[in-house]
Formats: sequence, C-alpha cells, structure tokens
Amino acid sequence: MTLKALIFDMDGTLVHSDPVHLRAFAEVLGPEGVSIDDEVYRNTIIGRTNESIFATLLPGRPVTDHETFADLKEAAFRRLASDLKPLEGLLDLLDWADRYTVKIALVTNAPSLNASHMLDTMGLTDRFTVKITRDDVSRGKPDPLPYLTALDRLGLAADQAIAFEDSPSGMKAAKGAGLFSFGILTGLTAADMTRAGADITIPNFQSKALWDVLAKRLGTAT
Repeated sequence: MTLKALIFDMDGTLVHSDPVHLRAFAEVLGPEGVSIDDEVYRNTIIGRTNESIFATLLPGRPVTDHETFADLKEAAFRRLASDLKPLEGLLDLLDWADRYTVKIALVTNAPSLNASHMLDTMGLTDRFTVKITRDDVSRGKPDPLPYLTALDRLGLAADQAIAFEDSPSGMKAAKGAGLFSFGILTGLTAADMTRAGADITIPNFQSKALWDVLAKRLGTAT
C-alpha cells in the first residue's frame, strides 16, 4: 500500500483548459451548424475521445470527416491555448512527489501533439516519468487500458498509485484499473464525480483532504 506514483489526467486536471477546448469546438463546428455551449460540452465532450465526440456531434458523416474535424479542432486548440496555468496547488504537489521519490505519470485521451504543447506551455514536460496519450493505446478512456498501460510502464500495482480525474469517463477508466482516485471539480459537481466512482472529490490540489490521504499513504507528514 506504500504510495509510489501519482497519475494525472491532463485537461481539467492539470489545468482548467475546458474553456479553451469549448472555444475550439465552437470555432470549428459553428460553420457546420453545430452549436457548442457549456451544456453540450459537459454532456457530450468532457472526458471523451475525439472518435466518440465527433460521431455524436456529426452523426451521419463518414469517419474520414470526423477525423478531419478532430484534426482541425486540435489545431485550433493549440493555437488558442497559449497561456495555460497549472491548477492551484499542482506545482507544490509535484515538488512534494519529487521530494519523496514518488513517480509522476500522465494519462490522457488527448493526442500527443496536444499533450506536448500543453506541458511545454506550463513548463511541466520534464516532470512526468511516464506519459500515455491517445496515440499510445488502442482504446482510450473510459476503457481502463490507458491506466493499465501506465501502471505497466511504471512497474507498479494499482494499490501503489493514486489517480486524479475530472470526468466520468476518466474516472471509470481509473477505477476500472483498480486505482484509488480523486475527482477534480473543475467542470462537474462533487455529486457527478462521486456517482462516477471518485473516492474523494477536491476543487484543486490545495485541498486538505488530498494532503491527509498523501500523509497516510506515505506514512509521513506532508
């Protein structure tokens, strides 16, 4: 049960990037007559793969169109996401992990180009021992495969790591891999994330509930 790794989702977890994604979707799909607002984003987009998102938003269009619009949307996102800031408390948490030799991993449904851009923008590229993007696995979240792949590369069992997620699909993936998981409340409510399986919900990485768990799992003061 000794804590050996922290595994983070990216969008909505490392950074509150959902507003930028919403703008990118609206920019690309508005001309197609598809309206993207907060409700559509929460119910149709957050935490899902591009394959699933564009199949839902552009029904009846061929898969090749879905792929084209996904590429356009991600390019728009990277152009718009020029000033990303880590979520409150994240840098302190990463420093704490380094101090206690706890590994840090990334598991995201985002493509590798997005992951690289976002980590570079926030100055976090070198902080992660393992990075699993949608390009690295055959099935994305909510399938547990991305988390299982991260655990395999870390050389750890599920009870040696903690996951952080902000969406129901991500939480389903983390819990399906057997991970104790915090639900980050950047886009959804505590009730939403608890229903999705979160063991504990927190607004950000400054939460006392998080640091209490870390101290208990590591057997030391935070």
